[in-house]
Amino acid sequence: MSIPAEVADRIEPRRVAGKPGVIVTRRLLPETEARMGELFEARFNPDDRALTRDELAAAMRDCDVLVPTVTDRIDAALIAEAGERLGLIANFGAGTEHIDLHAARLRRIMVTNTPGVFTDDTADMTMALILSVPRRFVEGGRILRAGEWQGWAPSTLLGHRIGGKTLGIVGMGRIGQAVAHRARAFGLSVIYHNRHRLPEAVERMLGARFEPELDRLVAEADIVTLHCPAGPETHHLIDARRIALMKPDAYLVNTARGDLIDEEALIAALEAGRIGGVGLDVYAHEPQVDPRLLALNNASLLPHLGSATFEGRDASGEKVIANIRFWADGHRPPDQVLDGWA
Repeated sequence: MSIPAEVADRIEPRRVAGKPGVIVTRRLLPETEARMGELFEARFNPDDRALTRDELAAAMRDCDVLVPTVTDRIDAALIAEAGERLGLIANFGAGTEHIDLHAARLRRIMVTNTPGVFTDDTADMTMALILSVPRRFVEGGRILRAGEWQGWAPSTLLGHRIGGKTLGIVGMGRIGQAVAHRARAFGLSVIYHNRHRLPEAVERMLGARFEPELDRLVAEADIVTLHCPAGPETHHLIDARRIALMKPDAYLVNTARGDLIDEEALIAALEAGRIGGVGLDVYAHEPQVDPRLLALNNASLLPHLGSATFEGRDASGEKVIANIRFWADGHRPPDQVLDGWA
């Protein structure tokens, strides 16, 4: 989305004399850190341990640029305590819901992100879960590793084929569209719910049908997959009421953000067998995962691997570097994010 001039002008890039001081909160690829070390006065996190709130506050008082990730909760209070030097938060990743954008704008701190680089990686993994959950792959693997497999039998570990089923996509941005593109190759019919309907030409290309009512999509789909951002409007978007609307043999997949789903309601439905199963890559209280989820055979669980490819992490690092260089040279970064604009 283009940013109107009157909005973009609220925060100006800052030309930095010499190399900008950069603090990176998590360990990045070696080549990314090496390049940052050449271009900036950069400090890294060799232990790759998530910073405490006090450590994050200290970092924000002592740099020109902070490079956080999704594990860093940068709220209004932290931003208010930031040092006068801090002029750019160059987020490593596309999502910025962990950063209070409004508070950053009030402090004249620019925020950038790295959109688009993890689209295919996340879509690929989503398709892996869409296949894994109905076919009970994880459950079968558990039985095999536990030494409990008794050999092939015609009536054991039966799952459902996905060809001919209906896939409901909630959130039809870059990742949702990439999932729809892949789903067609597996013979799935695609319906989608989004804040805004896609152009008809895009719908035809993806073979996707728009459903303006989320409740109807949830009730109709055999598999529901979530690809919307986190925020007040989407908190517990899939709650007990909507889970009750799902077919008893339907499946739910979430590779977006953990708080899109009411985990208590989800666990209750899975334990009672009210839905077929779930595939999760994200959780409400990461890195803690509810032990009741871990105990379920109808839950395929991954440890937030959606963006975990060498190619994606390298591309994200390159975007971070480009954003910092543009900003430090007094130019507007290509991936600027503003409160209410992206």
